[in-house]
Amino acid sequence: MGLLLRLENHLNDPFSLTRRAMLAGAAALLATTGRVRAKQPGPRVATLDWALLETLLAIGANVVAGTELLQFRQVAVTPEVPGTVADLGLRGTPNFEVLRFAEPDLVFNSNFYAWADPLMSRIAPVESHSVYVPGESPYQLAEKATLAIGDRLQLASARSLVDELSARLDRYRKELAGGDGRPILPINLGDARHYRVFGSDSMFGEVLARLGLRNAWSGTTSYSAMAPVGIETLATMPDAWIVLIPPHPEDAFRELVEGAFWKTLPAVREGRVLTIGSVNPYGALPAASRFADFLAEGLSSARNR
Repeated sequence: MGLLLRLENHLNDPFSLTRRAMLAGAAALLATTGRVRAKQPGPRVATLDWALLETLLAIGANVVAGTELLQFRQVAVTPEVPGTVADLGLRGTPNFEVLRFAEPDLVFNSNFYAWADPLMSRIAPVESHSVYVPGESPYQLAEKATLAIGDRLQLASARSLVDELSARLDRYRKELAGGDGRPILPINLGDARHYRVFGSDSMFGEVLARLGLRNAWSGTTSYSAMAPVGIETLATMPDAWIVLIPPHPEDAFRELVEGAFWKTLPAVREGRVLTIGSVNPYGALPAASRFADFLAEGLSSARNR
């Protein structure tokens, strides 16, 4: 079937790259987070939006409330959410009483949850920053939001996050320039017969472009992903690297990789499949960083094996 690289945290796996990726990525971006939080708690802030949540955590903001924190910890993984952060429940139906008890000084919101602005403004001032807008670059919007939030909270770590990630992507681009030149297909399984594909207008797609890599998917997407796509379409992209981005339904992943169709794919037979760690598909710069780290590490290791 070819070698299926798993970038997961298994110490006995010779191709386990999560630890190195995290050293290169999350540690680099979040090195100042603890110091900022300890020395300058700053305004108490809250958000409904995951892209803004990971941004706030990454720059060391004093976050007191966020949504769906259990799932965030499983999907985004990093930055770490302190146990003191109150969980507001579902993003679509947040608990405003919990928000009130959290006593935020400021709430950051996005276009996804603009309907909640009037309700939240009764609790604290609301400031909006959007990362995902049709027709606009999510990476550039994420940079803009990060810097604006950093200015608002007087956190110099925001500029550090932007600059460090930009420099690291440039370094990865140079390192990957000597690769095989094959396009990359970033996908997430819905079930054993369907997947979501991340196009050029997604955060993952933008990272690919900044790394000098081609996205194998040339079809349209809606500024993040297109779903569902039939698994049979994988056969139409025989030259691509397939990058599986968790979380996937466990039974779907097992059924897929054990099936005859999967085993006949050129990418599988030739070891051009990367299964990386979970990354927030609607994230901001921390998600872009995590995806880039996994991808650069995986492709470099595959090239050197």
